[in-house]
Amino acid sequence: MTNYGFSIVSLVGRMAIFLCLLLSFGHASSSKVLGVEGGRHKIVTIRLNDYHSGLGTLVAEGFDVAGVDVKAETADVIVVEGSILKIKSLGLGEVLNVKDADPDVAPDARYTTYAELTSLLQHYSSRFPGLMRVESVGKSHEGRDIWAVKISDNVDHHENEPAVFFNSMHHAREVMTTEVAIDIIDQLTANYATDQSVRNWVDSNEIWIVPMVNPDGNNRVWTSNSMWRKNTREGYGVDINRNYPYAWGSCGGSSGSTYNDTYRGPSAGSEPETQAVMGLVARIQPVISISYHSYSEIVIYPYGCDGERAEDRDVVEGLGRELGRKLVKDSGSGTYEAGTSWELLYSVDGGDIDWYHSTHRVLPYVIEVNSGSQGFQPPFSWRQSTVERMRPGWALMLDRLSQSGIRGVATVNGRRAAQGQIRITSMGLDTQTNDSVQTYPIKTDGTFHVILKPGMYRVSFADDNDAETSVDVTVGRERIDVNLDLLD
Repeated sequence: MTNYGFSIVSLVGRMAIFLCLLLSFGHASSSKVLGVEGGRHKIVTIRLNDYHSGLGTLVAEGFDVAGVDVKAETADVIVVEGSILKIKSLGLGEVLNVKDADPDVAPDARYTTYAELTSLLQHYSSRFPGLMRVESVGKSHEGRDIWAVKISDNVDHHENEPAVFFNSMHHAREVMTTEVAIDIIDQLTANYATDQSVRNWVDSNEIWIVPMVNPDGNNRVWTSNSMWRKNTREGYGVDINRNYPYAWGSCGGSSGSTYNDTYRGPSAGSEPETQAVMGLVARIQPVISISYHSYSEIVIYPYGCDGERAEDRDVVEGLGRELGRKLVKDSGSGTYEAGTSWELLYSVDGGDIDWYHSTHRVLPYVIEVNSGSQGFQPPFSWRQSTVERMRPGWALMLDRLSQSGIRGVATVNGRRAAQGQIRITSMGLDTQTNDSVQTYPIKTDGTFHVILKPGMYRVSFADDNDAETSVDVTVGRERIDVNLDLLD
C-alpha cells in the first residue's frame, strides 16, 4: 500500500524553507490589510428553486458565481453590498446566508506567493537534480516566468514514456490549488527513495506540473484585491480559463465585457499565460491531465457547452466518475460529484480541458477543491487535510497509465512516423461512444498511448495519405504494447 504521508525529512525540510521565506518576504501575521479601495463585498448563498436555470440566470446577469453545492442546489455569489437586493429581486430562490468577503484582506500569509514558489522550486530542483527540472514555459503579461516542473527518473532526457500534466491557479484567488501542486512535487521527490509506488510512477512516466498558471493575478491577490480572478491585461484582466481556442465565445459560457470576471479576452488564445500552457501541452502531448481549481467539491470533464459530450465518453466520463469517488469531501462524509460543467454548473466555453481533449485527445479533468464552508482562501490550517484528500486522485491517474489501454510506436517502413493517426474500432464491445471509431494523433516521436476499457479492438495506423495498417488486439486490465509499421 502506498504511503501518502510526508516523510520526516520532507516535513522538516519544508518547514525550514518556509521559515526562511517568511523572514525574507516579511509575512509577519496570518493576514494583512491591502491598499485597494471599493465597496463592501459579500458572499450570498442562495438555495435555487431551479438549480440549472437559476445558475444560468446568475451568469447571464453578470454575477460572480464563486461556487456551488450540487446536492444542496445552492450557489455562492460574490456581490457588493448594494447588489443583495438585486439578487433577491430576481426571485431565484431563498437567500440562506450572507457573509463578508473583504477584498482588502489578503489570504493567510502562509499560502505560497509567486516569489516563494520560485525559491521553493529552486530548492527542490537542487535537492533532487536527477529527478526534477524547472523551466520557464513562457512569460506573463507583466513579465513573470510561468514555471513548469518535470519529474522523471532521467529528467534531462526525453524518453518514450507517457506524460501526465497537472496545473494549478488559472484563477488567481484560488490559492489552495498551488498548495496541491507543491504537495505533488514534494510527494514524488521526497518519497522516491523509499516508496515503491512513487518510484514506479517516476521511473515509468514523465510528470509535468505548472503550479501557478497566473502569476500576475496572484500578485494582485496579495497586493491589492484578494478576490481577483483574472490575469492583469490592461488592468481589467482576462479569465485565462475562458481564453482557450476550442469553442471560444460560442455558447454563452464567457463574457465579452472587459470588467466581467469571465471576460474571455480580445481573441481566442490571446493571453501569454494561455499560450504558455498550450505550448507545453502541444510539446509533451500528455495522456491525462488534472487542472486544480476551487471551490465546490466536484470533478468536471469535457465538454463545456450545453449538450456536448466527448466522443470517447465511455472512457472520459467513466474515469472522471472514478476520480470523483476517490476524493472525500471536507466534511469527511461523501465524495465529489462528477459531470460536465453544463451538468454540474452552467455552460463554459474557452476552457482548458476542452482544448486539451479536442486538439490532443488528452483525458482532462478539473477538480474544484474544497467546499463552500472553506471557500477560496480557507485558514492555512486546512492545507494539510486538503492536499491529503487530493492525493488519491492524482495517484489514480498515475496508476491508470499502466492499466487497460494500448501503447506503442507507429513507423513507416521501419522509421518512426512524425505524423498520422491511430484509429481504434471497438469489436463487438457494448460502449457508450458516439461513434465506434475513435481517432488519436500520434506524438511527434511516433509514439501513442490510448486508455481503453477492457475489450476487443482493431487498432489502425493511417498516414496523411490514408494508407493504413491494422492489428486486432484484446485489452485486459493491464496496458499492452502494440507497434504498427506501415509499408509504402
